[in-house]
Amino acid sequence: MSDLHLLTIAESARRIATRDLSPVELARAFLDRIAAVDGVLHSYVAVTADLAMAQAKQAEAEILRDGARSPLHGVPYALKDIYDTAGLATTGHSARCKDRLPTEDAHTVAKLREAGGVLLGKLATHEFATGGPSWDLPFPPARNPWDLSRFPGGSSSGSGAAVAAGLAPGAMGSDTGGSIRLPAAFCGIAGIKPTYGRVSKRGVLPLSFTLDNAGPMAWTVEDCSLLLQAIAGHDPLDPASADVPVPDYGATLRAGVNGLRIGLVRHWYTTDRAAAPEVVAAMDAAAEVLRGLGAEVREITLRPLSDYQSCMRITALAESFAIHGDWLRTRPQDYGEVFRYRILPGAFVPASDYVQAQRLQRILAQGMLDAFGEVDALITASTWGEAPVMAEMRAEANFAAPPLTNPWNVAQLPSLSLCNGFGPGGLPLSMQVATKPFDEALAFRIGHAYEAATPWRGKRPVLPATPFRDTPVSQAAPPPADPARATYAMLAGLASVAPNEEQFAQLCEALPHVEALGARLPRTLPFWAEPANSISFEGE
Repeated sequence: MSDLHLLTIAESARRIATRDLSPVELARAFLDRIAAVDGVLHSYVAVTADLAMAQAKQAEAEILRDGARSPLHGVPYALKDIYDTAGLATTGHSARCKDRLPTEDAHTVAKLREAGGVLLGKLATHEFATGGPSWDLPFPPARNPWDLSRFPGGSSSGSGAAVAAGLAPGAMGSDTGGSIRLPAAFCGIAGIKPTYGRVSKRGVLPLSFTLDNAGPMAWTVEDCSLLLQAIAGHDPLDPASADVPVPDYGATLRAGVNGLRIGLVRHWYTTDRAAAPEVVAAMDAAAEVLRGLGAEVREITLRPLSDYQSCMRITALAESFAIHGDWLRTRPQDYGEVFRYRILPGAFVPASDYVQAQRLQRILAQGMLDAFGEVDALITASTWGEAPVMAEMRAEANFAAPPLTNPWNVAQLPSLSLCNGFGPGGLPLSMQVATKPFDEALAFRIGHAYEAATPWRGKRPVLPATPFRDTPVSQAAPPPADPARATYAMLAGLASVAPNEEQFAQLCEALPHVEALGARLPRTLPFWAEPANSISFEGE
């Protein structure tokens, strides 16, 4: 019993199918693990113990009678708390929705239930999936299980922490600019942002309609493939859902990489901006592993990272403010400080910048597709280094430092993050594997081959017995100086935004970054450059 919480989904499925393992026994092991250690980790905002045991008992009876109907039948999982669950609170980790009780399950939740999964509970996130950390929310921020003082990544923070620490074998996350892959990287697990449209977003609290993706996180690449197999597919009630066949991911999982052409996007983390030396070394070593397995790996040059950053941030700012602008104008106190800092500037994004960002997205996406004329897959680093100290993080970094993850959101391509070593502080390092649209199977194939050839899945974090206490850095910004103060005050009035003095100072600190992002957008584009979110209807 003491080791059951370390079982992968695939291992659990095999043992349940042969009746060597009881779903009830497995669910109890995870609930006991949560009770024992989540007091220091804070990965869960709600544990559904009674529901989990009832679903486990039902699964056990069904499997004894008819056999397992999927690899997830009787296997526990957990949900980032932006996935609607009928009759169970879905809060977005926000005071705004702390009492929100959905009447229907998200489409993905319904599919996981149909597959026979056992729901352990709802996981911590950063408010409405916008990134963090923030200490002024209804629930404490999740901690990194490798070092409680470090950032677990965001915004699927609880998902990454729970899976790494053995509090769930798999979890659902969401990814707008890296929110699956960054916590997967900092927590040393696997996580995939699927192709845009591969997984329904119906019933998942939105942040950016253009960039949001729902996807799985797990200890291994194989487990991610099993979860995606269960949730992928067309949802006619989601206008962003793609009607594209879903392959059997297991059919090619073990096919290896011999003969594949893999492009290494090295300049993003060596030239565009310098990553820590251990990141560069880990990526070089990963390339050698893949070469040793028979793949051709060569460097390839894409557009500068800053092009994707400006496109992604302007799009996300405008769309996020459109979603939350009503309450940010009238009830800003219902949001945390970090959320306000990062989303309120969206009120100041000109409509022309938003449209130009959408037009640029189509160009950047096409450029990425063109790169696949030379290679089968692309690899690059997931983060700039080991997880930072959480208490030292300021919201301003969201604008100032581009992540290595958001190019794949802009390009709408699948991107898998997986552990590729450990840094000098003993914290995980990670790489991304990106492939053509709807070719998640190839990303899984490459990731699985790399995992099988390296020792990283044999190391787990060891949690301390007592919680970590720290003092977060102030998010306060210096008082704005004229003439910027007068200009921003005028614009705030035009946008019907009325921040208090502290919020206004933060706004004035953030807006120069937003202006710089907008200035990087091309001022002139060909007439044919339509927005990426242009749509057409059958018969037209």
